[in-house]
Amino acid sequence: MHELTMLDILQEALNTTVSTMTIVFLMLFLTGIMMEMGLFHRISFIARPLASISRLPAISASTFVISLGSVLAANTMTARLKEEGHLTERQAFLSALMNTVPVYFREMFTYQLAVVIPVLGLFVGGAYAIIFSATGIIKLLIVMIFGRKYLVEDPIAIEGTIKFPSKKNIFQAAKGSLVGEIPIFLRMAGIFFIMTFSILYLNEMGFLASLDVIPLAHFFQVPPETIIPLMVFVASPKAGMSLLGPMIQSGSLSEAKALIVLMLGSMFMLPFIALRSQIPNYASVFGMHMGVSLVAISTVISIIVRLTALCLLMMMT
Repeated sequence: MHELTMLDILQEALNTTVSTMTIVFLMLFLTGIMMEMGLFHRISFIARPLASISRLPAISASTFVISLGSVLAANTMTARLKEEGHLTERQAFLSALMNTVPVYFREMFTYQLAVVIPVLGLFVGGAYAIIFSATGIIKLLIVMIFGRKYLVEDPIAIEGTIKFPSKKNIFQAAKGSLVGEIPIFLRMAGIFFIMTFSILYLNEMGFLASLDVIPLAHFFQVPPETIIPLMVFVASPKAGMSLLGPMIQSGSLSEAKALIVLMLGSMFMLPFIALRSQIPNYASVFGMHMGVSLVAISTVISIIVRLTALCLLMMMT
């Protein structure tokens, strides 16, 4: 009987993995083609109006477009322009903060639509994607507000050179997409299957039901079995989502509670990401003072957005 149960769990985990990862693969492949063909760069026409509204020089529009492909490359250019005297301290700071915005909208296609929504479902994944994108919009609004408040409009436009990727036909783009996405997809599929099997096994063995309600679960009104996905999410968001996905699909976790877990996990995760990767990168480009300040402000904005969403969710549940 025990062996039959294990086989049933294995089959269910495989079925869930195949159905979910099929959608993930298709989304990764399509968005990969779009990136290979440089279609995302066509939104660069919005850069100059944004820079103008924020009273930033025209070169900031160039770094904004470059950040569509690489935030590090855009920030390196911003730092060099600051050192050469083309950008003041405030202009460089707001330009660097604006350079963080495109990643939120790029990841809407490459991560939210390709990974989050297929794994978590349309409602939970969609809500998470909207909250994620709202952070980028708020950062952009902050740049505009502080730019108009503290910057003096400069009539001299400093033009920058923007290099776009070479044009590729559909077949070249498809090949490039497959080469770039297959290793990522295989790692994701492996993690998803392992996490799905683990959560189904633990649930079948009654391990999750045996967990005592702890103060954290009481305070945030989440089921005690979500503490494991919460802690996993802090270390690895994809792995945490892989744990939550089957719980949402099986109905053992409500969509509202799942969103609360995601908001909590994000709030705990952001400082670790800032310390582990962002501060070294930004400090090496802009210096310790400006680099740490940029990371701190960006992280605080992200946490406040998620905390606001968390409070609203708790009020509605």
